[in-house]
Amino acid sequence: MKTFRTNTGPFAERPYYNDEEIEKTCEDELRAVGLFPNAACPIRIDRFIEKRFGVTPRYEELQEGVLGFTVFGAKGVQDVIVAQALDLEGTKAAGRRIRTTLAHEAGHGLLHAHLFCLGSGNRPLFGDFSDPQKPKVLCRDVPVTPRFKGPGYDGRWWEFQANRTIGPLLLPRSLAQAALEPFLVERGSLGGRGLEPSRRNQAIEALADLFDVNGAAVKIRLQDLYPVGREAQLSL
Repeated sequence: MKTFRTNTGPFAERPYYNDEEIEKTCEDELRAVGLFPNAACPIRIDRFIEKRFGVTPRYEELQEGVLGFTVFGAKGVQDVIVAQALDLEGTKAAGRRIRTTLAHEAGHGLLHAHLFCLGSGNRPLFGDFSDPQKPKVLCRDVPVTPRFKGPGYDGRWWEFQANRTIGPLLLPRSLAQAALEPFLVERGSLGGRGLEPSRRNQAIEALADLFDVNGAAVKIRLQDLYPVGREAQLSL
């Protein structure tokens, strides 16, 4: 992990994690609490939060557009809250959205808790500035951020980083790649393998069912693992 000075967000410096660091962190953390399965199946993300941070996610009525938030203290994560409206909806889509929200909040806990331990109590905090006694990351209902190149991306970097943990936490790389085997084909003379373009949508549906994750999150994960366009490169 590197740190960079920044004029955006609540701290003078922000951490930067490359993709491999995030992949390894998520896998190591899942394994450390005994929640990395032997084969593709839904990751118990609520249980991960309980075991890793010692808190049980709760549902509360939140203002419109807020999916959840994480409360931090000097010792790290103190509470994880998810919008009650998602729970009350009771649909498969809502259930999967709860899972991605929990993974996002877990990402804040894994990547950002140290900022609150090190930061001054006089500094403004993520998201909600109204109660300085309860520092929190307030996560609004926004699309998953697109992929940026390099450490110089702008915007709410803390949200981008938390979003980058959703794939590795809910669809761990080795498990997702194993599940994708039926959809892979040999490409070119160098022995490379790629995702068959005509079956990408089938692969998205299959992984969504196997890991109980919404299609949008799976689509982004496939772009991480088998980017669109790589198939053509492998055939050269």
